[in-house]
Amino acid sequence: MVKAIPLSYIARNLWVRRVTTALTAGGMALVVYVFATVLMMSEGIRATLVATGQPDNVMVLRKGAGSEINSGISRGQAAIIESLPGIATDATGLRLVSKEPVVLNNLPKRDTGKPANVTVRGTTPQGLELRPQVRIVEGRMFRPGTSEIVTGSAVAKGFRGAALGETLRFAGRDWHVVGVFDAARSAFDSEIWGDAEQMMQAYRRNSFSSVVFRLADAERLDAIKAEIENDPRLQLDAKREDKFYAEQSAALATFISILGLTLSIIFSIGAVVGATITMFAAVASRIGEIGTLRALGFRRGAVLTAFLSESLLLALVGGLVGLAAASLMTTVSLSTTNFQTFSEIAFQFRLTPKIALQTILFALAMGFVGGFIPAWRAARLKIVDCLRAA
Repeated sequence: MVKAIPLSYIARNLWVRRVTTALTAGGMALVVYVFATVLMMSEGIRATLVATGQPDNVMVLRKGAGSEINSGISRGQAAIIESLPGIATDATGLRLVSKEPVVLNNLPKRDTGKPANVTVRGTTPQGLELRPQVRIVEGRMFRPGTSEIVTGSAVAKGFRGAALGETLRFAGRDWHVVGVFDAARSAFDSEIWGDAEQMMQAYRRNSFSSVVFRLADAERLDAIKAEIENDPRLQLDAKREDKFYAEQSAALATFISILGLTLSIIFSIGAVVGATITMFAAVASRIGEIGTLRALGFRRGAVLTAFLSESLLLALVGGLVGLAAASLMTTVSLSTTNFQTFSEIAFQFRLTPKIALQTILFALAMGFVGGFIPAWRAARLKIVDCLRAA
């Protein structure tokens, strides 16, 4: 039976070299921090946009349009969609359909004064009912037929003139902010809402950007989708609202992931080199110990496993420290430009069990790569040479 070197011996060796251990683990922790933060940022953007859609809502856009901004639906087409069978109704019997113009407006940021694009959405009372995650937290909802608007919580905090009681000027009008709404950390938090018809008049538009409706029976999605897409009068695409917003997040989240992973790999090379140097130094300073262990009957495999375990334990410490530091980012809110809509979107970093697992595995991978060669060298040393060097 092959004897294994006790884990307590491995851990004690790291403690004896605690300064070197701390420096090496710190370098790994920095790389892990970057790796975890990038994944959390990507997940935060994805979660923000996916949370925007409802699974029983259907979003209708012009065929081939990648976003609401570059879509167009005429009033005639919108009327046809509104008359389709299978659309849910509210308590008063009105169909839950919202015909909405969506435009971009340039506003100065509250802290820097620099301009950024903000999504302005014209909506209806039914539009609010279609989005149950949206609730007014300050003031009240705008009155239909007026130049009143409500702003998402991220817009109210981040842009000048967008807080409750303030006034914004765009599309040749003054718009009075009468309410601030919270959208449960979805993309609607980064939008301004006003009356759909007033927005159409102000921007001199003859077509809506999208039509959103709720299905009375979610199982009829394919049938209604086929009816819309096969009608030659429409030339429109229909898809589930949550799927639409998931697609909106794909490009930006993928770009951030690729960029961040590339940087993490580049930084990890330095961390692996540091771990390798540390472990080579450990082997060089313990040649006598290695000879003694071999003389006591421990096989080459046990020595290799011991030094490799030491490197993995070092990486685990660095990984846990880096992950703990990255977890603090969950309290931070940032904004960036969505590639699909070119508008500002606010999001929070999001840490999930999957990201935590990926981060620890990444740290252990660095420890394995950095520690294998020194461990293999330690295992290949001859007993006589070790005892002579001691």
